[in-house]
Amino acid sequence: MPVARAADIVGTITFKGTPPPEHTNNLIMGDPTCGKMYSTPPTTHFYVVGKDGEFADVVVSLKDADGKDITGKSTGAGAPPALLDQKGCLYTPQILAVQTGQKLLARNSDQCVHNVHCDPTVPGNVERNEPQMPGGPDLTFTFPKPEMFLKFECDVHSWMFAWVSVFDNPYFDISGTEGKFTIKNVPPGKYTIVAAHHKAGTQTQEVEVADKDVTVNFTFEAK
Repeated sequence: MPVARAADIVGTITFKGTPPPEHTNNLIMGDPTCGKMYSTPPTTHFYVVGKDGEFADVVVSLKDADGKDITGKSTGAGAPPALLDQKGCLYTPQILAVQTGQKLLARNSDQCVHNVHCDPTVPGNVERNEPQMPGGPDLTFTFPKPEMFLKFECDVHSWMFAWVSVFDNPYFDISGTEGKFTIKNVPPGKYTIVAAHHKAGTQTQEVEVADKDVTVNFTFEAK
């Protein structure tokens, strides 16, 4: 009898309609150091939508496996570190995802002082608020508990935010600028696949993985 193999879940996230307007960041222009980096005020990037509706920054994950318990299967301790950079007095990327136990490196690529303030809401994930000098060493963060959209901010520059989602398994991805995602090496079974955007909300679908790759697409619509 052939042995069922792990497969990939692939798909595309689309935004239908006109996304809400972004906000102009005039605060950054008033800062004597950060303002020098821009000839015109930057805007927020809450809705990153391509010309054909390709929707980026959607966190796609799995839960509720049937016959294959993926809860608590984090490989984060052995995973490569993720990087959250501070560049142009903004966090980049603004949306990030890691596993429990995986190192998250916060870097200061600017020529000014930042402070990295993580503000979790799940018990067990510890709040930290640490200054970081220009060219200083990376700050290392790890989180033991799953949490969606854990907030990072800079108390020196009030407009700087990023959101990190923490999972206790490796079955997740974030849609890129083409709207595409891939969740790799999923064991056979039935799952709920969750697509979550920090502003546009959350959608779910049921999916069954057998012995070949599965395609699941999501469409978010303007409210």
